[in-house]
Parts: sequence; C-alpha cells; structure tokens
Amino acid sequence: MNGLDSAIRDAGAAAYAAYGSSADANVRYLTRFRTTDPVVYVAKPGERGMIVVPQMEHERAVRESIAAVVTRADAGYLEHVKAGETRWRATAHMIADLAAGPVLVPATFPLALARELESFHPVLLDEKGAVEGIRAVKTPDEIDRIRSVQRVTEAALERGIALIRASVPKGGILYRNGEPLTSEAVRATMHALLLAHGCRGVDTIVSCGPDTALPHNEGFGPLQEDEPIVIDIYPQDERSGYHADMTRTVVKGEPSPEIREIYEAVRDAKALAASMVRAGAVGTDLYRATVEFFRDRGYESDMRGFTHSLGHGVGLEVHEDPSLGPQGGALVAGNVITIEPGLYYPGIGGVRLEDMGAVTPDGFDRFTQYPEELTL
Repeated sequence: MNGLDSAIRDAGAAAYAAYGSSADANVRYLTRFRTTDPVVYVAKPGERGMIVVPQMEHERAVRESIAAVVTRADAGYLEHVKAGETRWRATAHMIADLAAGPVLVPATFPLALARELESFHPVLLDEKGAVEGIRAVKTPDEIDRIRSVQRVTEAALERGIALIRASVPKGGILYRNGEPLTSEAVRATMHALLLAHGCRGVDTIVSCGPDTALPHNEGFGPLQEDEPIVIDIYPQDERSGYHADMTRTVVKGEPSPEIREIYEAVRDAKALAASMVRAGAVGTDLYRATVEFFRDRGYESDMRGFTHSLGHGVGLEVHEDPSLGPQGGALVAGNVITIEPGLYYPGIGGVRLEDMGAVTPDGFDRFTQYPEELTL
C-alpha cells in the first residue's frame, strides 16, 4: 500500500499501528480478517503489514488474512503479561517492539493504548486518514462486491414494496391478511431475504406519514393509506463486509398535492446531481447546485426542507469518504457514492430518493436499477 507507506514516511514515523476487531473498517480493510475480538495490525514502509492474533486464531488468520500473521506469544505479548504488565501496557509494549520507532495511529486508536505506547515511542495521529483515503477509491473487485450487495438489496426492497402494493386500505390503515401491515412486518420481510443471501440489515428505515419528516426515523406501527412511506435500506454482506445503500419513497393510494410536488422536485434534483458526477467534480459543488435547484423550486435548505448532505461514500462502512456535502472534496474515478436528495416538512411529510454508483472519468456508473414509482 504505497499510500500508507507515504503517510508513514511523511509523518516521520517508523510504522503504522491499528487496534480493533473487524467491526473497525480500517482493520478489516488492512487485514481482510473477520473477528469479533480485537487484533493488532502493524505496517512498516516497504514491508508486508502484520496482524497479531491469539494462538487459537492463527490457522484461520493464515487462511483468510492478506497480512502476515504472528501470534501474540511470538510477538512477545505473553511475556509482558507474565512480567506483571496490564493488558494495555503489554499490548503497547508489543507494538513498540514491532514498530521500533515513532508510531502513526488512526483516530480510532484506543486512548488507553496510546497513553501506554507513548512511554515507549512518540505516537503520531494520522489526521488526514490515510487508510480512509485508500478505502475511498475502490478496486474493480470491491466494485463487483458492492454491485452484488446492491442486487440483493433491490430484491429485498421489492419484497417489502410488494407487501405494500398488495395491501388493502381500510379506515386509512393498510391491511394484509386481515391484520394491519406494519413497518416492523415490512422490515422483517426484507431482512429475511437479506439473511437468505448472506447479508444483514441493520436499522432499516420504513417510516410513514408524519414520521417521514424526520430523515432517520426508523418507523414503527401500522402503515397508512395516502401517506408517504420512506424505505431506506443499507445492508452489509456478512462475508465481504461491503454495504449497499438505497432509498425509495412510495404511497399506497393518492398522495397529497404537496407530497407529489416534493417527490418530483427530489427526483429531478437527483437526476441533476447524477448528471454532474465525474472524476474531478467537487462534492461541495454538487451539494450547492442541489441547494440552488431546490431554492428555485421554492424549497429551503435549513432546519427543514433539504436538511442533510447530498450523498456519501459506501464501502466497508455505509457512510465513508468521499462526502457530497458542504465540505466535500474532489471526486476521483473509483469512488462509490450515493446521491440522495430529500425534502422534509413537519405536518406534510418527507421524500427521499437514493441511488448508488461509481464515479468514472466521465460520469456516474449507476448501480441502482430499481424503478422510481411514487404511487402503488
């Protein structure tokens, strides 16, 4: 990883160190090893990165990890523990021995570990996020993995929307098989399909009516007739760790004139933003163009209206670099991003539409193929 080597050298460090389980996207990216327990990763310029694992994980790590694998015993950890050092002290001592000089660490590095490590070598914070920057530019293999998750995501979304489409309105509530159709039921149905394909849905949004005015309201209870239903689904493939992300807004029945107009504005804003995406385009410029577009349509971008960024990177985290927000930088080919404008008004409701795709030298390779259909 030449980018990481450069960051180490530029910081005046001898090595880069990370600590965490595979829930830490940087650790998972650097090691490609799945583990619920924390491991140590150490990399020195010009050398293969090293992962330090318990003895019981050695054989599995050798099979799965792209890093060189060393046991904690071989790295000296157990000797430090036997000498009476605490867990944090022994871990720091081990990292210090492996690094043999100043250590560059990410912002997620545990404070307790950093404090102990400082007694051996200077600890330097990687303020620019070298690994995050590397992760932001996907390889063809990563793009294929994300596309695969997106296909499953769209199948799950269709399963949920099919329930809504087949529901029967009664007294303003949607019914299925004689029972109210709830956000929870739609969510569970989508999650079941995801699980059957090796993916995991977390905090999937199925909000309805007034709840849609709150962008991240998860939604609960019976779904309503003639009201917007926002479905935002962003599952993770459990084996690869990569996410997809998409949103659609639908209405079973007849939407209000306000919701219909909002939907059209959001749909057109998304199309405008997508037309501007290409390598070299600047995230903040796309965001500002969307703000101006909404302003021309009579919608504000403050505490209501367009209240969030235009989009974000997607990969081992569902929200990662780059940003399509007020502080977004230049896009590069290989970024995988979302475009997700939305408008939200208390007392009326909200609409969000979200597509995901890759930045190319001359455009936007949209992964999302699911149709946009307001009324069911």
